[in-house]
Amino acid sequence: MELLLTNLGHGFAVALTVNNILFCLLGCLIGTAIGVLPGIGPVATISLLLPITFGQPATTAIIMLAGIYYGAQYGGSTTAILLNLPGEVSSVVTTLEGYKMARNGRAGAALTIAALGSFFAGTVATVLVAASGPLLTSVALSFGPADYFSLMLLGLIISAVLAQGSVLKSVGMVVLGVALGLVGTDVQTGQQRFTFGVPELSDGVGFVSIAMGMFGIAEIILNLERPEQRSVLAAKVGSLFLTKEEFSRATPAVLRGTVVGSLLGILPGGGAALASFGSYMMERKMSRGRAEFGNGAIEGVAGPESANNAASQTSFIPLLTLGIPANAVMALMVGALIIQGIQPGPRMVEAQPDLFWGLIASMWIGNLMLLVINLPMIGMWVKLLQVPYKYLYPSILVFCAIGVYSLSNNVFDVYQTVLFGFVGYIFSKLKMEPAPLLIGFVLGPMMEEHLRRAMLLSRGDVMVFVERPISASMLAIAAAAMIAMLLPSLRKGKDKALAE
Repeated sequence: MELLLTNLGHGFAVALTVNNILFCLLGCLIGTAIGVLPGIGPVATISLLLPITFGQPATTAIIMLAGIYYGAQYGGSTTAILLNLPGEVSSVVTTLEGYKMARNGRAGAALTIAALGSFFAGTVATVLVAASGPLLTSVALSFGPADYFSLMLLGLIISAVLAQGSVLKSVGMVVLGVALGLVGTDVQTGQQRFTFGVPELSDGVGFVSIAMGMFGIAEIILNLERPEQRSVLAAKVGSLFLTKEEFSRATPAVLRGTVVGSLLGILPGGGAALASFGSYMMERKMSRGRAEFGNGAIEGVAGPESANNAASQTSFIPLLTLGIPANAVMALMVGALIIQGIQPGPRMVEAQPDLFWGLIASMWIGNLMLLVINLPMIGMWVKLLQVPYKYLYPSILVFCAIGVYSLSNNVFDVYQTVLFGFVGYIFSKLKMEPAPLLIGFVLGPMMEEHLRRAMLLSRGDVMVFVERPISASMLAIAAAAMIAMLLPSLRKGKDKALAE
């Protein structure tokens, strides 16, 4: 306990420097803004902003990107409650009860419990990250190459299984992502693979080009297809104070949502959206006000909003301890670390203590900032919706092109980004989620490295993957997950749940 407090003290000393505080505030403001604006989302925003982080120290860059992620979970609730318009996927559930509360004259209470629940859940999740990080890191140090390969394979399979839509399509996207990750020069032999004679591909496909194209450019094209639906409704916020009855009903929902979000955030492919949906379904069955669901039950706001914020922060646990991204945003974080010359994994605690503990401390600081930012500035965030998208997207495209070009001063990177933008648009039309592709792209080269090490140490004996208990357990879980989702009855149940 004393060591944990010492490490947290070091983290706060790092996070409270002027530069890190400013970038944490910037991340929280951008995150809240893109959470408010529908159709953008943290994945697209982080991918678009990756180039501007290169001139900053790694700790500062990751603190800002993390602020964007959990800031988006806060911001999405504002328009979901006031306008019945979710700014972020995880806020879709909030519209079900939050907007009904606003129609009943309790918009202020809904916004207050969303902010307070998110702050409480974020604080608890930050403590969990701080407490479990070093423990899981010490366990991970006992992993061998075969164990790491099996663990990453498990992560890829679960991310495919939990993705929306067809499992077969999700697996295909994972395989495509792994294949794209193998393009370039083989580290061991020095031979070029899958470059098709294009010199610019000798260093591999650009991570920023894939992320910015598939999540940024593709999202812009999709938004341009949709008619403008952002006319601001006249919604009176009213009193921000909760009644005694609302507080007593919301408190257990916040606690349950925090637990659900903390657990589901760790799962590969889980994330804030799955946590908010899971929390809502739990509240419909367990809360004492379940008879009011559909008419503005405060539990339907408190639980999901707490869950999505807890999940957004506990998803950092597998990233910081194992180097494995739990979702698309964490895959972007891995890419940002690798570009900064840092290999995420169990040795980060020892090799990068400033980054590890500084990031954890900044999460609590960021949550406190978001609490102050959101409630007093509700009017400003709603006004932001009045800016027509036709004025927003040209500037986004220009900054996108400048950012990509500045990476290596090569116009090929811009062409590559545009190509992946159209590919991402086609995938969206085919109902093929690009998040598993990005996770596969990040984990593919790491899996190859650990596979080669395992085969080298075992002298080519593939039985090493089933002889080691940890590796065998991971492979068994992966096989069980695939079999379970391929069974017709369970697959039908998943599709029905997603449709709901």
